[in-house]
Amino acid sequence: MFSVEETIAGTEAAQIPKQRGESLLDAAVRYAEERHWDVVPGTWLEAVDGVQRCSCGDAACAAPGAHAAHGDWATQATGSATVARRMWQKQPTASILLPTGHTFDAISVPETAGFLALARMERMELTLGPVTLAPDRRMHFFVLPGASVKVPDLVRKLGWSPSSLDLIALGEGEYVAAPPTRYGSSGAVQWACRPTPANRWLPDAEELISPLAYACGRDR
Repeated sequence: MFSVEETIAGTEAAQIPKQRGESLLDAAVRYAEERHWDVVPGTWLEAVDGVQRCSCGDAACAAPGAHAAHGDWATQATGSATVARRMWQKQPTASILLPTGHTFDAISVPETAGFLALARMERMELTLGPVTLAPDRRMHFFVLPGASVKVPDLVRKLGWSPSSLDLIALGEGEYVAAPPTRYGSSGAVQWACRPTPANRWLPDAEELISPLAYACGRDR
């Protein structure tokens, strides 16, 4: 049976572990060094007339300080802790982006569905990988690479139309923002389930798709 740090007694009661005192630089280096995840610096927040704005310059940015800074961001990704340290030393406030499609894919669902799925997975005694919760109220479940290709068919086999569920598999050419990246004034990305030695081996999408699809169906 997997152990999630917070007690899940319902969506409202769930307590998300917070990143306390860890710099973006330290976190990026640790992801590369300890988890062997590729990392890439994204945009960052800048104070403009007392307001935190995204470095991209778009005043209406949907993910201020938490998205790719350049179109060729994928070519800058590195799994080297040394290179990661050098990158964030140049821009210490840059967001941390984790490219999907190589060491892991991610299944993105709304926060309410994500908490429902977590509670269901606990009852089913499923093995779980890391899970993030972002200020845009979406959760990302880390799974083995290949999920982005398999998920539509897996959803259909469960009797759902993929377009009917707010369930998105992120793979090659996409990314997730990692803790403690901040989304403007909305708050920081947090771990709903932290990376630990126990979840170094990720589940396959097929193992999690049933409770995730069920939760998304309930959340419609």
